[in-house]
Amino acid sequence: MNTVFWGLLLFVIAHLLVFSTVVHMDPFLEERDIHVPTQPSEPISWWPGEVEQPDGEVIEVPAHSSVGPVLIYVLTAAAVLGVTLSVIPLTALKLILRLVFALLFAWGAFVATALHLPLPFSIGIAVAFASVWFVTPRVWLHNLVLILAVSSVGAVFGRFIAPWTAMAIILGLAVYDLLAVRFKFMLWMADRLSRINALPALILPADYSEWNSNLNRHTENVIEVDPTKREYSILGGGDVAFPCLLTSSVYFAQGLSPGAIIAALGAVGLVGVYLIQARLLKGRPMAALPPIAAFTLVGLLIVS
Repeated sequence: MNTVFWGLLLFVIAHLLVFSTVVHMDPFLEERDIHVPTQPSEPISWWPGEVEQPDGEVIEVPAHSSVGPVLIYVLTAAAVLGVTLSVIPLTALKLILRLVFALLFAWGAFVATALHLPLPFSIGIAVAFASVWFVTPRVWLHNLVLILAVSSVGAVFGRFIAPWTAMAIILGLAVYDLLAVRFKFMLWMADRLSRINALPALILPADYSEWNSNLNRHTENVIEVDPTKREYSILGGGDVAFPCLLTSSVYFAQGLSPGAIIAALGAVGLVGVYLIQARLLKGRPMAALPPIAAFTLVGLLIVS
């Protein structure tokens, strides 16, 4: 039950971080006279192109605001990563992937703090978090910097993506998640990444004392350990990042209360994941995004 508690708590914390970022984003941009595109008025933007706004203005919908390119980016990245992990020795990949993760974690920490603190402090915090994680990765620090990263990604890109476009992206990735777990591609990739300490997932130890342990102790044998003997569980970063994206998108389109409804139903979906995993799968790995997508879809229908 400890892992369930921590999974839900970190999911909620990620969404609280999203709200703490998005409520300050527009004032921050206006104060510095930074112009950014608004959300497209079309319910779903399938592909980049020109879209007419309700006031008659024609705007260009970029690739990062459209369903097609985002899905292609994510699926291509997964395919390239899979091929890379199968061809190149893990020892050769460890340094490169850990540097990439350190940069992502630094960016996430910077975005999460830049709206609240002076710029030099934000840069210092970002560099410190990424450097300490790179040198001595602790479980609690890994989870902290990953939560900062995924909540920052959701908050920033939710500013440019319409809610139903974000929902379509989540549904498409939920299908991929289901198939990838069903055919064990996701499990194989997680196992390979875990062996080089570059796992893009939350590590949730069953024992509280293990939160300060070195990450190396919790990133081996992700697949083969008997569920009843497993000392930790994992929750994929995407299972948190994409609900955060939808929450941010709904906030910018409709306000705080609708965004809170999406966040709450996303948490309910995660509860459903744990119930299905415990009751039906007896602790075996499962795709978390489909139940979360189903409940957030209900939430979007409600607020719409």
